[in-house]
Amino acid sequence: MADPSSYRPKPGQIPDSPGVYKFRDEHRRVIYVGKAKNLRQRLANYFQDLAGLHPRTRTMVTTAASVEWTVVSTEVEALQLEYSWIKEFDPRFNVKYRDDKSYPYLAVTLNEEFPRVQVMRGAKKKGVRYFGPYGHAWAIRETVDLMLRVFPVRTCSAGVFKNAERTGRPCLLGYIGKCSAPCVGRVTPEEHRDLAEDFCDFMAGRTGTYIRRLEKDMMQAAEEMEYERAARLRDDAEALKRAMEKSAVVLADATDADLIAVAEDELEAAVQIFHVRGGRVRGQRGWVTDKVEAVDTAGLVEHALQQLYGEETGDSVPKEVLVPALPEDPDAVSQWLADRRGSHVSLRIPQRGDKKDLMGTVQRNAQQALGLHKTKRASDLTTRSRALEEIAEALGLDTAPLRVECFDISHLQGDDVVASMVVFEDGLARKSEYRRFQIKGFEGQDDVRSMHEVIGRRFKRYLQEKERTGEWEDTPAPTGPVPAPGGPAPVGPAPGASGEPAQGDRAPGVPAPGVQGSDVPAPGGTGGPGGPGVPGPVAPAAQEPGPAREEPREDDGRPKRFAYPPQLVVVDGGQPQVAAAKRALDELGIDDIAVCGLAKRLEEVWVPDDDDPVVLPRSSEGLYLLQRIRDEAHRFAITYQRAKRAKRIRSSPLDDVPGLGETRKQALIKHFGSVKKLRQATIDEICEVPGIGRRTAESVAVAFAAAAPAAPAVNTATGEIIEEDDGGSRT
Repeated sequence: MADPSSYRPKPGQIPDSPGVYKFRDEHRRVIYVGKAKNLRQRLANYFQDLAGLHPRTRTMVTTAASVEWTVVSTEVEALQLEYSWIKEFDPRFNVKYRDDKSYPYLAVTLNEEFPRVQVMRGAKKKGVRYFGPYGHAWAIRETVDLMLRVFPVRTCSAGVFKNAERTGRPCLLGYIGKCSAPCVGRVTPEEHRDLAEDFCDFMAGRTGTYIRRLEKDMMQAAEEMEYERAARLRDDAEALKRAMEKSAVVLADATDADLIAVAEDELEAAVQIFHVRGGRVRGQRGWVTDKVEAVDTAGLVEHALQQLYGEETGDSVPKEVLVPALPEDPDAVSQWLADRRGSHVSLRIPQRGDKKDLMGTVQRNAQQALGLHKTKRASDLTTRSRALEEIAEALGLDTAPLRVECFDISHLQGDDVVASMVVFEDGLARKSEYRRFQIKGFEGQDDVRSMHEVIGRRFKRYLQEKERTGEWEDTPAPTGPVPAPGGPAPVGPAPGASGEPAQGDRAPGVPAPGVQGSDVPAPGGTGGPGGPGVPGPVAPAAQEPGPAREEPREDDGRPKRFAYPPQLVVVDGGQPQVAAAKRALDELGIDDIAVCGLAKRLEEVWVPDDDDPVVLPRSSEGLYLLQRIRDEAHRFAITYQRAKRAKRIRSSPLDDVPGLGETRKQALIKHFGSVKKLRQATIDEICEVPGIGRRTAESVAVAFAAAAPAAPAVNTATGEIIEEDDGGSRT
């Protein structure tokens, strides 16, 4: 536990300007990010008598080992920088809302030639119009099914669309009138886009125009005695009305607003959001968070606004945001929201009428969500604690293993040998620290040797990090201001770089200093040895920059790769794999990390230097947790192995043609129809493809001539020969 006075900045060193500050721990990880109108006043609050601090604040300042700050010009800039740093560093003492699920959206892909209506989850894509979120995907499909009668927009996948284009026959929806069938030319691209835009207008709340138009056309058809057409128009209008009824009218003035409510206790808080568009509730979502920092309702609202709108722009930010309490600086938050929307945004507390009543409904939803979450978590937390205690008791550990790493090897008959490392902290998966490895030391099938290599490489990197960050030396961490992202470049050359590719390996070439055969930085890594603090004032360009040192990328507070040791290493296997893992640790001089293995056949737990396994009861929560960890490592390894194998199978001579990118490669395949026909083409025929010059055509021909034709692949289920159709892949 650190003494805050040991890293307290000197009097007068902290500016009284607006800015953002971050606390780091002894490993240089950023553990807390905050903003302030006056940095001097705000930071002084953290260095008062510990007895007067909130318990969570006291825990944070005693965990920290240094504090840094960045000066900005306005409170709006501070808000934006705080949000960016929280997203980047994932500090453990900042409030982070957790979605209990991935909410589905109704999406219209306006970025395609023929826009498609579909259900989408995850990150939003540019050029796609989103509506929602919805509680269930089936609710979206029911709404779309009703609306396709009036707006017959394409809903099929790219594969189905291309197949219909090739055969000249539309899918079933095209025959029953729920798709305008642009795939076979029934409508032009412009006409289909008009349908998609009308669909979006209706979903955005402009419903009256379309219903009135349908009713007018229905009456006209009836006057002309076209009764069948009038009946269809009547049914279309009824379908739109039923689609509208699925979203209850809550505000009579066609308001576009988001209502945010918070329910909290001493430990946790739940947030519920209702999205109201055109006076109707179009979507709902909720988050739950641990109150790991001393924060009131206003602070929770501000964090919710940052997470909700931090990645949104344009109409995704509504004209009005209704909250239970205003943030500390409502003007700055309102300006930040307005910048993201591009026009004024009203941020206020509803005082009376329908909006206050609806806020009460949102508040009740938040309270119910918090109660449900606490009921689930109480059981889950107790179970996880008991599981870790059982593991510690079975393996003879002094304390429960709060961080567990599990390794698994995967291959297919000795080819594409890979390994996985998964991390569980406090009994929960920490997927951001998963790593993948390629086995480089040898070829062929040898799980024991592979395990020895992977464990050695992982913990060799751990020792490198300890040496590089100075944890073997008794040197205090620097304290002081740091440059803002995008600010003046730091002075001084970077002696080295640091980074890590996804598979946990570095490209061969340059070993790291002091370690033979170590991994080297991945492309794109930046930074080098040096302290993060720089003496003297920093930030706005108008200020004079003081002397600075290059800050290494892995010392900037991001979770570092392989820098944090586990209390327990689990390997997927029995006694041989455990012995290999233990031998790798012994060779590196590491003796404070426990090792065990879980054998699949009888689910026996093996420990080093013991001829008999540890047998946990079948009903043991500890055994169940070990099985979950082992199965997750297996899943992660086999997924990577299959991806590598698929990439190798899909490789073609086109991959070796210099200067031939993916776009021109696909243009060649599209022009000739398959790799087989491209292989048979002459140089002059290849030159006919747009964007392919004579030299590139010659290179393509040479590549195919140098590569022996692959043996035809056979579908073992049907006996059919699988033809190549794209970039070397087979269908």
